[in-house]
Amino acid sequence: MKNENTKKQYLLLFSGSGWDKDLSLEELEKAMAAVNAWFDGLEQQGIVKAGQALEPEGRVISARNGRPASDGPFVESKETIGGFLILELDRLDEAVAIAKSNPILKYGGSTEVRLVADECPTFRRVRQRLALAAAA
Repeated sequence: MKNENTKKQYLLLFSGSGWDKDLSLEELEKAMAAVNAWFDGLEQQGIVKAGQALEPEGRVISARNGRPASDGPFVESKETIGGFLILELDRLDEAVAIAKSNPILKYGGSTEVRLVADECPTFRRVRQRLALAAAA
């Protein structure tokens, strides 16, 4: 019998730049100590697979009139993604609980939790539609 790994990967996207701007130096030290302890605890559990902070400036690539276009550079905003973690866990509710324990939340940050797909959902949908059409 094959022993399959039931754990899945969850992406935590952190946003809410500028949370630190109105804090005193004492509050900043306390906040940073809490964040570092939070990250260290996750790493010690062995559930962190990847993670990194992101610079606030970037480009968005989209298509206009069927032609690729680039917007930006973009400056910091409330919705800027400031970093990410990829965690390996059994269930979504575990990832949500970890996201809720992020100390930055009390300073105005936010975290989006997403399951990392085994297959692109759009490609899966297209493949299924093509299979149905071929069977008809």
